[in-house]
Amino acid sequence: SGHYGRGAGQIAYSLLLEIATGKVFGSDQPVILHLLDIPQCQEKLTGVVMELEDLALSLLRGVVATSDPTHAFADVDIALLLGAFPRLKGMDRVDLLAKNNAIFIEQGAALNKVAKKTVKVVVVGNPCNTNALTCMKNAPNIPQKNFTCLTRLDQNRAKAQLAKKMGLSVAQISNVIIWGNHSGTQYPDARHASVLKGDTKVPLTEVMSDDAWLKSEFISTVQTRGSAVIKARGLSSAMSAAKAI
Repeated sequence: SGHYGRGAGQIAYSLLLEIATGKVFGSDQPVILHLLDIPQCQEKLTGVVMELEDLALSLLRGVVATSDPTHAFADVDIALLLGAFPRLKGMDRVDLLAKNNAIFIEQGAALNKVAKKTVKVVVVGNPCNTNALTCMKNAPNIPQKNFTCLTRLDQNRAKAQLAKKMGLSVAQISNVIIWGNHSGTQYPDARHASVLKGDTKVPLTEVMSDDAWLKSEFISTVQTRGSAVIKARGLSSAMSAAKAI
């Protein structure tokens, strides 16, 4: 069983099909989806459940839709906490802290009470590093190593920028590192990255001719990519976040 916080949200809408068709947990792994969203979104959540039912997938053995965390988290193996108070256009990340603290205290306590003690928890809702810590601190019966938060999206963004700049496939680039939090203070690091040339991996710094770009525009582009998406779409990242999960 898996729980997906913000079940009617954009990331969930992109992710649920991948899970239900076996692309996430395996083509022979049946799943029961527990979808949690706020009371105001229950009608939308009902529509998501209808679509999941209409997929007629053999691996999808059940769907639970609720606004109650203790119902959503009951006996789950995986908890993907996709939702948080949204980062709106012009909102600084520090403004999110007060909004999200209460949410993740409640969700951590609910996980602690009703989820399997082996549950694996991934926090996606921003600021995800702080939200993950809050959730973990309120679930003392679950091992701390079972909590993580999403930085893969930042790594994917960094790889994509490098590939675009060099005219390569992202599959040719490896060992890109993101240091720090999922925020504007993160440090995308390509100094240890490699590029696949034929059958040989070579240091990216030996192939990349524009060292000034690596030390300036590359870093700032990755650091501010989330804000750039919000400015362009009026909404935060969805497809790319789902893929990163």
